[in-house]
Amino acid sequence: MLALIAGTGDLPAAILARQPEAYVCALAGFAPAVPVDVTFRIEHLGSLLAHLRGQGVTDICLAGAVRRPEIDPSQIDAQTMPLVPVIQAAIAKGDDGALRAIIAVFEAAGFHVKAAHEFVPQLLPVAGVPTRARPDAGMMAEAVLGERVLIKLGERDRGQACVIHGGKLLAEEGPEGTDAMIAGVTAKGGILFKGPKPEQDRRADLPMIGIDTARGIVDAGLDGIVIEAGGVMVMDLDAVSALLDVHEKVLWVRPSTEQ
Repeated sequence: MLALIAGTGDLPAAILARQPEAYVCALAGFAPAVPVDVTFRIEHLGSLLAHLRGQGVTDICLAGAVRRPEIDPSQIDAQTMPLVPVIQAAIAKGDDGALRAIIAVFEAAGFHVKAAHEFVPQLLPVAGVPTRARPDAGMMAEAVLGERVLIKLGERDRGQACVIHGGKLLAEEGPEGTDAMIAGVTAKGGILFKGPKPEQDRRADLPMIGIDTARGIVDAGLDGIVIEAGGVMVMDLDAVSALLDVHEKVLWVRPSTEQ
């Protein structure tokens, strides 16, 4: 049986469409747009693990956006007390380190942690260019720079996206996310480049684009979107491609050249 640890955004609903019997859990303060079976606090994580075992859960999928919560020591229950050092260390780390620690907690409790794209494979498009517009030499050079920028950002456990115009970095993703970053950019040309962090555990927090991202790059005046093949999910690829086609923009699913 699958337990879906659901955050905000469209991803939990996409998984539930394929796994309707999944048991849905939500972290308090991050209500997903799907029906929830149980809401939990991070201070009650040990109790949640025991509860999931009692429900017959064997597999875990973390899907959707959450932020690292503050821990209230007075709320930690007895079953979670042994996990406190791990949880505190996770909270103190960056996003990637925190996710690795939480995945390790689930695995140590005997659960199999699975990626969202294992249940919805079409979320990871094949390498290529699904739009009519194609990348030119300028965009290819921008993509090389974008990939290098993301490697540097990932080494500091920062964002998973940037905006490149010519040979310049115009913006890098912050805590507010990709769409907020794009909204602050006005350019005539350039690309959004998006990819996972180096050495990222791809079972959780893979970057994603969707129709709002496509609208954002159109409004910002960018030429297109370049994503790493196998490392970025696309919600409703057909709709994204169709919108970009209307505005003669590019979507390039680009194999990594830095691996």
